[in-house]
Amino acid sequence: MLQLHDTATGAVGPLRLREPGRISMYVCGPTVDGVPHLGHGRFSLVFDVLRRYLLFTGLDVTYVSNITDIEDKIIDRARAADVPIAEFTAANEALWWEVMDALGVLRPDQTPHATAYVDHMIALVADLVERGVAYETGDGVYLSVMDVPGYGLLARQPLDSLRAGARIEADEQKRSPLDFVLWKKAREGEPSWDAPWGAGRPGWHTECVVMSLDLLGDGFELHGGGADLMFPHHENERAQAVATDREFARHWMHNGWVTTDGEKMSKSLGNFMSLTDLLDRSDARSYRLLVLRSHYRSPIEVTPETVADAESGLARMDEMARRFAVGDLLADGPVTDPGASGGSTGAELDGDEVDRFRDRMDDDLDTPGALAIVFDLVRRANGAADAGDADEAARAAGTAALLAAALGLRFRAAEEVDVDPATADLVRRRDEARSSRHWDEADTLRGRLEASGWVVEDGPEGTRIRRQ
Repeated sequence: MLQLHDTATGAVGPLRLREPGRISMYVCGPTVDGVPHLGHGRFSLVFDVLRRYLLFTGLDVTYVSNITDIEDKIIDRARAADVPIAEFTAANEALWWEVMDALGVLRPDQTPHATAYVDHMIALVADLVERGVAYETGDGVYLSVMDVPGYGLLARQPLDSLRAGARIEADEQKRSPLDFVLWKKAREGEPSWDAPWGAGRPGWHTECVVMSLDLLGDGFELHGGGADLMFPHHENERAQAVATDREFARHWMHNGWVTTDGEKMSKSLGNFMSLTDLLDRSDARSYRLLVLRSHYRSPIEVTPETVADAESGLARMDEMARRFAVGDLLADGPVTDPGASGGSTGAELDGDEVDRFRDRMDDDLDTPGALAIVFDLVRRANGAADAGDADEAARAAGTAALLAAALGLRFRAAEEVDVDPATADLVRRRDEARSSRHWDEADTLRGRLEASGWVVEDGPEGTRIRRQ
């Protein structure tokens, strides 16, 4: 059974399912105000891996991730660019999905947009006001966190401690510096919707409450996002559900920071790197491998050196895939453990290694441990082939491919190469020489190919070549 760290309890424990065999996940998505950065990429990959693994184990997964398409930064940046807000957010959302597709992230089952849920948010705020836990000021409507039992749970700090550490607010109408805005009264020229407290727009902390509960229902299994959302964003979401007597997420999961040169990546520190920059400079799969090499709750260091090292690891995987003609298992979508329903994994797979892989993943999504098993299988496959044990080599290679696919890692078993007629003739002659057991001639032809800049690999189907 999968055990995950729960931010709310501070301990690792099992997910409590509402219905056997089914799980619902809500992951806070992007605010489409610009180019996606490395932090966006990490949370997207972490929860993509979790989703893929849940599917691998045979669970039915519903995955929802929102799009914030109205927010202060969006308004300011669209105005600065002199572009209508709808056009600005549409362009940035299109870029988001382009980057996610390049990273191999599965599209969510549903992607609710904040602007489509404003009526729901107004109804929630009205309910909170009627219950006496929200109040109106000159610039909006605020939630009184003092009136919410257990506020501060996700921060892992008591309310008094949070209040003592809160920054002093200029707005003297707020009852507490921790109180947060539910409804912002519009200033001139800003987009707005009509509401009982005046024209305005919802606060950021309100959208995910109504979206998640509307689409997934009370007590959905898991709510996730980056560590930066833990407090106050997720705590403020939770507070609104608690204040309206709704059961919110049963389990909270947060991934760690992205760092560059040992510092947390952020725009304010000047070490911001966009995902588009990374994808332009490197194999898109390298960031997934980099994410997998670190436990999801630990920081991850992203530098040219760590990316290059990840690309080296991918090259070893691809070399094995070419040698054993392992197909692209992800071509038709996520893979499932053949033994997930209690059946056999089959003679073509190493069932013991699949079980070891699942043990690692079930232990708080230990992707470094799971990845080590995949690379061990790659080494085993090559070693067995070198020793002439074709069956063991095929079993290890097939198992490595399956488990890599469970993590969303795509092997490149074949490269498209433009082979000129003279080179094709050398490949043909070498295959004939090997078939006739004329090894000296085969070696000579290998040397000619390598001298022309080709990497030569031997496999069951014959000579394969690729550019160095």
